[in-house]
Amino acid sequence: MSFILDGFTQALHLLATGDPETYSAIRATLTVSSMSMTGTLVLGIPLGFLLGYARFPGRRAAKTAVDTMLSLPTVVIGLLVYAMVTRKGPLGDLELLFTLPGVALGQVILGLPIVIAFTATAVESMDPRLRPTLLTLGANPRQVLMATLWEARYSCLVAAVTAYGRIVSEIGISMMIGGNIKWHTRTITTAIALETGKGRFAMAIALGLVLMAIALLVNLAVVGLRRKAVH
Repeated sequence: MSFILDGFTQALHLLATGDPETYSAIRATLTVSSMSMTGTLVLGIPLGFLLGYARFPGRRAAKTAVDTMLSLPTVVIGLLVYAMVTRKGPLGDLELLFTLPGVALGQVILGLPIVIAFTATAVESMDPRLRPTLLTLGANPRQVLMATLWEARYSCLVAAVTAYGRIVSEIGISMMIGGNIKWHTRTITTAIALETGKGRFAMAIALGLVLMAIALLVNLAVVGLRRKAVH
């Protein structure tokens, strides 16, 4: 028990003194998760809106595919992306393997189905009278689209926050695509796994505390957004 308390004490010391190795992992995590979320939202919200709003052949199959991808293990995504970005893969010339953009590519695949599914569900559950009412008032298709997105804004934000929580805590993609390279692609989750294996509990606990703080902020954001959506 004492080694856990010692670990907490040393962890707080590492955070308070700005330990370079600890903060390098934190910076890498924030950098790659920001890139991932940008790609996830830019692609996910329009696709989610299309899936929830439009009626087209194969829509049911598309929804099934999105729902299936929600439970896709991160190591499987890491394996698929590794096959794409490795030197012999179709994206090998981009030299994404063992880089943060390469990790971000895998994390976009991880977060995309979450944003698509949440956005599609939000659009589908909206009042069906909204569109005919807007058309009756003389709104053009672009105004109908913007009004619909505005009505679904809180659900889209919840989708974004939920996807961020999934992305920032994953380890399989970061380990397989990033390679856990010190000072470069080592994120909080891969560093925790490595340091725990080496018996360096202090740094592992310090990074765990940061990850828990991020998870708490994400949870508080979800609660706040849901309250706004209800009221």
